[in-house]
Amino acid sequence: MSILVAGTVALDSLETPFGKAENVLGGSATYFAISASFFAPVNLVAIVGNDFPEEHISLLKRHGVNIKGLEIVNGKTFRWKGRYGYDMDNAQTIYTQLNVCKKFSPKIPAEYQRSDVLFLANIDPDVQAHVINQVERPRLIACDTMNYWIENKRKALLRTLKKVDMFLLNEAEARQLTGEPNLLKAGKALLSFGPKKTIIKKGEHGVLFFSRNSLFSAPAYLLDTINDPTGAGDSFAGGLMGYLRKSGHFSSDSEIRKGIIYGSVLASYAVEDFSVRRLTGISYSDVQRRYHDYRRLTRY
Repeated sequence: MSILVAGTVALDSLETPFGKAENVLGGSATYFAISASFFAPVNLVAIVGNDFPEEHISLLKRHGVNIKGLEIVNGKTFRWKGRYGYDMDNAQTIYTQLNVCKKFSPKIPAEYQRSDVLFLANIDPDVQAHVINQVERPRLIACDTMNYWIENKRKALLRTLKKVDMFLLNEAEARQLTGEPNLLKAGKALLSFGPKKTIIKKGEHGVLFFSRNSLFSAPAYLLDTINDPTGAGDSFAGGLMGYLRKSGHFSSDSEIRKGIIYGSVLASYAVEDFSVRRLTGISYSDVQRRYHDYRRLTRY
């Protein structure tokens, strides 16, 4: 069985202290799908305009991503431009152009509706709920969010969280949603909103995993080259969910811990180059090698 992801496919323009990239492939669903594809087939649901380059569609296909759910409509593709300083945990948004995403109301293809793993990337929580309602009895539902939805659609987000098994968000979003400055308290508070598992992403400082039975802290993989942190969180989610789909153990805390390490490995590759260039240049054996390096780095 496959993984279903609903989110954005975008064209990004980026600037960091280490270079620039204009109109490159981006979007939450893109990073997730490519990362998850190392472990399992991925079905993608998103919308793009008729200006979206054919070469990007071909790239997704080469990585085994099923794009039957990629809607191509008249208009311009979602575009984001951002700038990073040396603190790469925080991006300065130059502009966000929603374009065709304003009318994104996904219709899940029939062949996708029995996917047993569903990941709702960073999109409107009402759209996330709309996707959930179209999928038949998935064994694992996970979702991400952002500060904009927490601020402007909090009630809709809280309704959606009652329907998901796993919730991923960054530390600023965890504090914003719960009102708790302490991340341990924030993680426990997030579980009270409905999800059985919560993962708080802390960028270069790793992740915290909370369930009703356990707490797990994992560092980020150590790197000496970071060029572009865009998509790191989505790549993390793709590695995590891909591993869980491959293992078939969706509720096991020990398997989720392993999945977190695979997620950290995929995120580490994503940040080494702009866009998805690094992710699309590695193999599964590269992923495994870095996974074992991670184990050696953290063993004591």
